[in-house]
Amino acid sequence: MSNTIYFTPGPSQLYFSVEQHLKNAMREDIPSVSHRSSQFSHIFSETTSYIKSLLGLSDQYHIFFTSSATEVWERISQNLIEKHSYHFVNGSFADKFTQIARQNKINVTINNPGFGKPFELTEISKENELISVTYNETSAGFQFDNTHLEQLRKKYPQALIALDVVSVAPAVPIDFNLVDTAYLSVQKCFGLPSGLGVWIVNRRALDKAANLTTQYQGSYHSLTSLLTSSKKNQTPETPNVLGIYLLGKVAHDMLQKGKEMMHRDTAYKSALLYQAVEENPNLSPFIQSSINRSKTVCIAKVKGKNHWLLQQFEKMGFILGEGYGEYKNDHIRIANFPTHSKEQVEYLSDLLKACRPN
Repeated sequence: MSNTIYFTPGPSQLYFSVEQHLKNAMREDIPSVSHRSSQFSHIFSETTSYIKSLLGLSDQYHIFFTSSATEVWERISQNLIEKHSYHFVNGSFADKFTQIARQNKINVTINNPGFGKPFELTEISKENELISVTYNETSAGFQFDNTHLEQLRKKYPQALIALDVVSVAPAVPIDFNLVDTAYLSVQKCFGLPSGLGVWIVNRRALDKAANLTTQYQGSYHSLTSLLTSSKKNQTPETPNVLGIYLLGKVAHDMLQKGKEMMHRDTAYKSALLYQAVEENPNLSPFIQSSINRSKTVCIAKVKGKNHWLLQQFEKMGFILGEGYGEYKNDHIRIANFPTHSKEQVEYLSDLLKACRPN
């Protein structure tokens, strides 16, 4: 592996133990293992068990594997919504979910205060069967307020709540008991190669899917087929066996380190990054409210354009993320994932304070 450190918000730097697990996987012929073998069933069972422990999931939750979190948007639209859904949208990824829902003939209601802006909890019609929340909007560096999530659960007990945790789990503590389904991709906080999604679904959501008999629910990845296969510790199709194996190994490593320590480290590193941004006259935090600043994707506005800063850091071996969409040249995005050590972030923060245009 090179000496370059990727602080991009996904794909990002591989978790430090992935290289050794890859070598072990090759030695054990994991990429050639049949997905109908007892060896794969063990991998499936072990991986799902570690994820449940890492995220604090009760026995009411099942874990399924998909090609990506993007696929889950479609599966939620097909399996958990009959007619109406409500979406909190203040960034590009939450907006993409609404587009997929509409393509699946769902009547979508949107709460959109603007890119990266805080939400107001307005009244949500009871006709909305599902409420979608992007807990950590990767494009805007916005983290949803925990108290708002609690209020939604209390005020709308009949609606399903779907939580996008793509760029935040398992780096920060989340009360998954407040939601019915959640989903993530592994190339961000888990520090793994892309190509694997994790879909978390509770009993309420499964019951809803079972009652949606008048709607196309997908074929091989309908919730019914995923559940049937998972009971045998299998998948409906030939899955990303290597990805599932590596996910289980990294989840175990994180548990061994201690998830509480991981949460504390994330908060500490995040504070360092935002302090560095605030101390540089050429930078400023994009998200104004400290409550809503993402702890895993720090976004800063750059005076002028960001090219000079990105180039300076690349020469020093640090690859930072550029802004998203229309902010591509105006922002920098810095990932703060579990693979990024405190020492790396401390050094990066010192450089960030001192950097100036040439």
